[in-house]
Amino acid sequence: MAATAAAEAEDSPVGVLSLRGIQKNFGAVAALTDIDLDVAAGEVVAIVGDNGAGKSTLVKVLSGVHPPDAGAITFRGEEVTLPTPAAAQRLGIATVHQDLALCENLNVIENLFLGRELRPLRLNEVEMETRSWELLRLLSARLPSLRIPVASLSGGQRQTIAIARSLLGGPRIIVLDEPTAALGVAQTAEVLDLIERLRERGLGVIMVSHNMADVRAVADRVAVLRLGRNNGVFDLDTVSAEGIVAAITGARDNAVARRASRVGPQSPVEREM
Repeated sequence: MAATAAAEAEDSPVGVLSLRGIQKNFGAVAALTDIDLDVAAGEVVAIVGDNGAGKSTLVKVLSGVHPPDAGAITFRGEEVTLPTPAAAQRLGIATVHQDLALCENLNVIENLFLGRELRPLRLNEVEMETRSWELLRLLSARLPSLRIPVASLSGGQRQTIAIARSLLGGPRIIVLDEPTAALGVAQTAEVLDLIERLRERGLGVIMVSHNMADVRAVADRVAVLRLGRNNGVFDLDTVSAEGIVAAITGARDNAVARRASRVGPQSPVEREM
């Protein structure tokens, strides 16, 4: 399958996606300023930040909804542009938005192939069902049937369908916008297992999340946004939860500023000591 080929082609820890100096303005409001981000094959990078930090805008830039006003996007070593969502998908960047964009009155197969139906002469339902099972087996997904309406499935199962649908185009990068929001404990664990399997298949995963427990469970690195700017990139093996929260809230920056104000300007003699 296309997803399998894409994963096997990126089985080394080589950078797939790189952002440098990304800026996005909406009138006088600077939503993103000088954003840098790197994602390698087989790596989960979490993006965290408070409300208004720029996470949603960055997701829309990556998905082609909002072209950046400045900066460079490099994909597999070549500088690219993402003028539309279709262009991002063709390039190999798939996005699963928070609302999942599923049609609840349609069944699993119909949702997976919505807009991508297989039609040699007429609708090839047998081939679509076969490929649907193959996709779901790649993710070790557990669904009672492919012929039931999505409305009857749990939140975790719906997230599974949305992620499986994103794999149809054979992407190299998967962007997950708040994948565990409003899910219960069991459903959250199911989605986190899916993310682990995406990493195992060699895909680069960008996960936007407010939940630090989920971030620490699956991410390799965490990038903190604050007021539309980078405020640190941390290795999850070496940073504490308190350190990440301090970067999110700006407590670290405020502490540095307070220390500087207490010390005051140094004299030439003090600078030499």
